Amino acid sequence: MDIQQFLDKIDSKHVKALTGSCICCSGINELRNYVNGIPERKNGITLIEANGTSDACSLMEFLGVGLNDRFLPPIQISVVDVKNWQTREEHNDLEFNQVQVSSLIVLTHLEKASENRRDLVINELKKVNPFAKIITLDALDVDLLPELSPSKNIAERLEHQEAHWASCSVDLPVLPNIGCIDIICRNIPKSILRVKGCTKIADDENYTYFERTPDGKVFIRPFRGVPITGTKLLTIGPGSLPEVLEKIIKTII
Repeated sequence: MDIQQFLDKIDSKHVKALTGSCICCSGINELRNYVNGIPERKNGITLIEANGTSDACSLMEFLGVGLNDRFLPPIQISVVDVKNWQTREEHNDLEFNQVQVSSLIVLTHLEKASENRRDLVINELKKVNPFAKIITLDALDVDLLPELSPSKNIAERLEHQEAHWASCSVDLPVLPNIGCIDIICRNIPKSILRVKGCTKIADDENYTYFERTPDGKVFIRPFRGVPITGTKLLTIGPGSLPEVLEKIIKTII
């Protein structure tokens, strides 16, 4: 579903979706093959968007070998939500892990945090990774990327299985009204970190996309085109079981 949202801005030949396997272990060969198959370009930049549960240390290590010599060594860019940094309880170690190997850290949600909170987070990030460049989202520019080099930071490795969270998807029927989306998202267990879905609402001919972010907020927007997966509800995190999602949907419908 995510890749289709780029197609009105980027030609389809320039984006590629992975199968969904873990790109920091079982899916690394698929990822390498995709990258090595990219036609040679002048001053080209290849962006790989891993989901928030990726083991960043392992991914950077595995991407450092097996790529064509025409590619520079990979660099990690992390996005840090200043308001919620290290407030996710059992997920804090994973967030910490990803920042450790970053060459660039981009701060977001500054408008929702006090100046003291911002200074606290920046100081903590500098302790975790003293080599990373830290900027705000409005300072992010593509011209920064060629100046970055792989992180020199010595990382404390995460137990790899801690990044292997359960995930699942189930079919999502036409919903009677848009309010059902909020109810579904609110009833999905909090242990589940990410919630995404695409469905139709009543007699609306167009599709509707929604997601629940880790802080529990629900966002709804029109979906461009027709989802190639069909209407689905997707979850990532402990407790992601088809029977759990199907029961929630059935109860609400």
